[in-house]
Amino acid sequence: MAGGITDIKKLEYEIYKYSSYSSSYLPENIREDNPTNQTSRWSSNTNSPPQFLVLKLERPAIVTKIKFGKYEKTHVCNLRKFKILGGLEEDRMTQLFEGGLKNDSVPETFNLKHRTNSGELLPIKFLQIVPLLSWGPSFNFCIWYVELLGIEDSIFILSNLRKYNMLREVEIVRLFMKHCRQQGYVKAFSALQEETGVRLEDEKMTELHEILVNKGDFKKTEVVLVDFINSGLMDDYLLRQEYKPHWSLQVTAERESRPGRRGGHQLIIDPLTSTVYLYGGWDGSEDLSDLWSYDMKNNRWTMIHENSELLDGPSPRACHKMVYDTKNSQIFMIGRYLDSASRTEENINSDFYLYNTISKTWCLISNDTAQVGGPQLVYDHQMCIDVDKQTIYVFGGRILEPKFSFSFRNEEETTGDYKYSGLYSYHISTNTWNHILVDCGHPSAASPHVQSIKSRVTHSMLFHHKHRKLYIFGGQRGKDYMTDFLIYNVDSTELTSMTPENVGTDSKNVPQSGFTQRATIDCDKDEIYVLTSLSKEKERRDLNINSFWLFSLIKREWCCVYRSDHSIGENCYLKSQHACSEPCPRYAHQIVYDAVNQVHFLFGGNPGMNSHVRLDDFWMLRLEKPTRENILRYCKYLLRKQEYEEIARKNPLTAISYLQTKLYDIIDHNDPAQLKEFHKLASLLFKSDSTDCETEPTSLLACPLGGSLKPNSQKHANEREPNEDNAKIMRVESPKCPDEADASSMSSLSSECSSSQTARAIPSTSSSYSSRTRKANDQLFELKIRRCLLYNKLVDLLPESLCQPKKNISDFVLL
Repeated sequence: MAGGITDIKKLEYEIYKYSSYSSSYLPENIREDNPTNQTSRWSSNTNSPPQFLVLKLERPAIVTKIKFGKYEKTHVCNLRKFKILGGLEEDRMTQLFEGGLKNDSVPETFNLKHRTNSGELLPIKFLQIVPLLSWGPSFNFCIWYVELLGIEDSIFILSNLRKYNMLREVEIVRLFMKHCRQQGYVKAFSALQEETGVRLEDEKMTELHEILVNKGDFKKTEVVLVDFINSGLMDDYLLRQEYKPHWSLQVTAERESRPGRRGGHQLIIDPLTSTVYLYGGWDGSEDLSDLWSYDMKNNRWTMIHENSELLDGPSPRACHKMVYDTKNSQIFMIGRYLDSASRTEENINSDFYLYNTISKTWCLISNDTAQVGGPQLVYDHQMCIDVDKQTIYVFGGRILEPKFSFSFRNEEETTGDYKYSGLYSYHISTNTWNHILVDCGHPSAASPHVQSIKSRVTHSMLFHHKHRKLYIFGGQRGKDYMTDFLIYNVDSTELTSMTPENVGTDSKNVPQSGFTQRATIDCDKDEIYVLTSLSKEKERRDLNINSFWLFSLIKREWCCVYRSDHSIGENCYLKSQHACSEPCPRYAHQIVYDAVNQVHFLFGGNPGMNSHVRLDDFWMLRLEKPTRENILRYCKYLLRKQEYEEIARKNPLTAISYLQTKLYDIIDHNDPAQLKEFHKLASLLFKSDSTDCETEPTSLLACPLGGSLKPNSQKHANEREPNEDNAKIMRVESPKCPDEADASSMSSLSSECSSSQTARAIPSTSSSYSSRTRKANDQLFELKIRRCLLYNKLVDLLPESLCQPKKNISDFVLL
């Protein structure tokens, strides 16, 4: 076949439309790549949205990439954020890309979405570039050069156009089939399905519709839903739900020993034995050198030793870092903070220690790593371990050097001209160091053959053993708060930066920089967690709140799990913590993550209240999402509520029994919200022909694991209320066959049927029989409506690929 996805070439285009331009900065300028010419660009005459450029290709093509050229210097008008749309028609375009350019002189190329959701290639003829934000927020938008790359082979494109149009036709047929089933046009539905061979939905969903909507067999529907849930069909929905944080204070018996108050200590975890290790820190008066272990299963602390120096171990210290080698059951430790008076030639060495948790012995690996190719003495650095390759990575931190005079020390602390450490690796089996990336302030950083990195302190660095990458973000360098997100591939040695998808002008979308962040990672879920809390800087004390963040490596998006305006009161740092429901804001604390049990542990820190006060509270954080059990309870509630309402209309006495048994069993009577809903259902027995009985559960899917949860309490960006978008089909007349009627998602029909039913409540004597028949048909149709609304709520819990289209024909019809 002529052409192919590998036959990529430069595509010709013309400027079809534009929003505006400024002076001589014409849209046509983007067709020439002239980085040395300051005027060779398109510039909008305003930064007020919407600003855009529409490019038109010579013929339909598969556009796979877009390249942006730049000016030879950084420029405030460069696009920090933009999106790209494309389609065969200018008024029907879909989003192909959203991202941003770096503010430098290096051209950038981006991959564009060029396949449909079903995997077919997507031909386009029009491409629209929509600037969203420039690097100078108050400046107009500029684009210097645009090049489109893709496939335009006519035979290849024609073949894919046919496939694309066929997909569009299938969706049109499905929309019409949905409309026919909704309106009860059974013959039209069957004929369309037979003639086209198109199915409205998966056979499982058709069976569910038949059992629930047409037959009203609620018992069998429960059986079907149990099978759906057990086979994992609702797991994707559960994964899309947001986490709910639950802090719990880990209190041990008073007679048992436990670590004392401290900050600047270190916590590490052995996930294989469910053991947390704690070492050192500053208690407000002196550095410590005690080593503790915590048994998670038995909630018990054990002091391994009080003074490591007596066992040939490290001296008392704080602001050090440790990692745990699960393969050899060993702890590695490097770095520490020294006050100015202690920074002498004798003390300034960077010692490197190992502790074997099996033999319970310390070993000095190196008295000074700087002498064997490793880092100088640092503090507030970060440390990770690649267990598979037996390699340790150390990055950042402030370098401590001997102080020869007061004037020198005073100058450094006044100007903030500190030295920072780069990225190092240590290979355990060969006992060798490698300086991978030098700090950008290092003398050798100017060499073109030396890779450099902008180092910092109080940052985060995490290793993803499956991706084989280090993730570095946040931190502080001098008075600058770092907001970049760096990625270092340990196998390819490539350093890149990443801009999260939802980062814009709103700083609330990301964790506050400058905080003493504490970050962890779950490599199985591809999620990074960040706890931010009390700021060290007095001028930033207005930001003193606890917040917990999640970064999805799949979506490349930040999400705030929770923020708390937890007050800084005396109960927060006194030994008795019973008045607190979560940790108080702090810094110099430590947090570790047990990926096996999916819980975080936090210990100690500085509450910022007094120079000598430190904390010794020990907290566990569990991030909970709804489970299969929760969603099963929710589904049963919806089904039994509907069945109860139908019974109540016919036989109140039977309904009372049903309420006391089937519905009573599914409600959590310790939950006030669910109990209130239960009482509302009971009140239905005292209503006559009421249609106002949409008592939506508010907590069956919103509670902790012991309770339940509400599916749309925190809606995902692509989710909606079950009867929100589809509540547009208006019933003009009764369907031809009420037995087959389906008013899927027609929330407006309930009230309409109710009013029509009321209008016909007093029949004339001459047509009493026909009035009763008409009323019976209306009631049957209303019954189908309610079952269809229930069906749609269940559809929203299942994969979209199995279900009928979300939209309706009415969405495309405007009168």
